[in-house]
Amino acid sequence: MLYSVFSLLCFVLWILALVDCLKSNNPDKIVWVIVIILLPFLGAILYYAVGRKKA
Repeated sequence: MLYSVFSLLCFVLWILALVDCLKSNNPDKIVWVIVIILLPFLGAILYYAVGRKKA
């Protein structure tokens, strides 16, 4: 049960990072999309920690 909840949260984080990246005006958008897709959980965390521009 706990594994299912964790998997669902990882999937939601992955989708949110992908959508956020695609909506952004980041010049490195294509690179970040590739990173998020190839490294689902780690890529999403890296995007939010490093790649996302501060408003």
